[in-house]
Amino acid sequence: MSVVLESSGHLGESDVSSALTYEEFGAESARLGRQIADRYQRYEIETTEVDDVDPLPHRFLVEVGKIGLAKFIIKEMIHYRGQVDIILSRPCTYGVFSGPVGGFVPRPKLCVGCLRCTVQHPEFVSVLPNPDRLNLGDSYTTHGHIAAIDEEAKKGMVPVRGQGYRGRFGGPGFDGMLTDMSEIVRPSRDGIHGRELIGTSVDIGTKPMNLSFDSSGNLVGSSPRMFSIQVPFIFDVPPGDLGTRQMARILDSTSKRIDTLICLPAANVLDWEMDSANIVPVVPKSLPEMVSEFEAARLIELDGWDIAALEIARAATNALLGVRISFTDGWQERFSQAVNHGVEVIHLNADLHGRGSDGRFVSDLFKEAHMMLIDQGRRDVVTLIGSGGIVGADHVPKAVISGLDAVALDLPVLFALQGRSHGSMTDRGEVRGTLPRKMTDEWAEQRLANLCASWRDQLLEILGAMGIREVRRLRGEFGRSMIVRQLEDEAFAGIEGYVSGGPA
Repeated sequence: MSVVLESSGHLGESDVSSALTYEEFGAESARLGRQIADRYQRYEIETTEVDDVDPLPHRFLVEVGKIGLAKFIIKEMIHYRGQVDIILSRPCTYGVFSGPVGGFVPRPKLCVGCLRCTVQHPEFVSVLPNPDRLNLGDSYTTHGHIAAIDEEAKKGMVPVRGQGYRGRFGGPGFDGMLTDMSEIVRPSRDGIHGRELIGTSVDIGTKPMNLSFDSSGNLVGSSPRMFSIQVPFIFDVPPGDLGTRQMARILDSTSKRIDTLICLPAANVLDWEMDSANIVPVVPKSLPEMVSEFEAARLIELDGWDIAALEIARAATNALLGVRISFTDGWQERFSQAVNHGVEVIHLNADLHGRGSDGRFVSDLFKEAHMMLIDQGRRDVVTLIGSGGIVGADHVPKAVISGLDAVALDLPVLFALQGRSHGSMTDRGEVRGTLPRKMTDEWAEQRLANLCASWRDQLLEILGAMGIREVRRLRGEFGRSMIVRQLEDEAFAGIEGYVSGGPA
């Protein structure tokens, strides 16, 4: 029996001009499905490896005693009696001694610190850490962080080495938080490879905690006011003297490329004519009327909390309004007032070491702000953005676990562009940095895009291992983290000599 399906707009009409069998209908549906699938573009940040213009100091100093090496070569010539291939062999897999004159002029930039040469020839070869490399950064943003950022920005890949993880298991700051990936859900393991979709987009703005409708089904009361960005990080106001026009231009083009935001002082946005949807002008709270100057901005931030300034700004713009609140004394009261007055985005600021004025680390401060909203039943009413202490790829998911919707990047931008810091790396206003003289806008944009791609891939790895399909679901998931201090207390409490509570 042949069953016919009519292919006009409505089945069963008498004026159908053509008809399809079940088989033909199935084939046509498959064809349309393929067309729709072909038009779908999964979000991706394009990466391209870029050459260094100002390489970091190499990791090791390789010193070879020339007299000792000459004696060794003479001894080998006598022992092996002219077997040139043996005499000229090099005791280094990585080519440190493979230059034109071998070990007499070693190439330390190739050394990975395997120490094979020092084990075989301790009498005339030594490998020592390079003090120029060790002096990069400070006690928080270490030379290891800077080197990782440099490699991520160069290649756009996850920096994994064959030696495995050689960092600390616990320590100060974000090193005191471990991510719990014991409950693995297999279907989302392959997000980094593109086989399963794991979302990294986040919403900026406000959503009511519930929707209300009238008797006719029409929405009444407040409605969502928000927009989305494709990654849970934005570019913060460049600290110190880094806020040049060139830096703003680079950040602007990169943020458009990866679909995120960049915060800039409002005066600079106007002077440089940079008003656009990806720019977040930061307006002094003493000049709230400035918000009316920005027609394209989707989000505008007031630098500091002031009720009168908020009302003036709210009357002058239809854009989302945010407030920057520093973790100084009384921040909880300012935070509560901002929430109670309907502020849609709150940008929480710590110093560059991730500390508030009371010495607490941002992971605890972010949790406190998050829980304040939870206790009020208003968490989705406010978007929380945080900055300070975010200098590693793993810091992004750890900050989101602590309660943030998104983080803001500051110092990583400097080191991604192979810049050097010469001032304070704690106080934002005291940062002094230099950028490479050979830096071009195109080179810098690709470096930043590579960094963002690498950090996003590492975020995908964590989400996939946890079985979480989108970063929004990671927000405030304290159960996905393990605090080293608490683990140590549980394991060692009661043991003589154990002191509870290490560094935060």
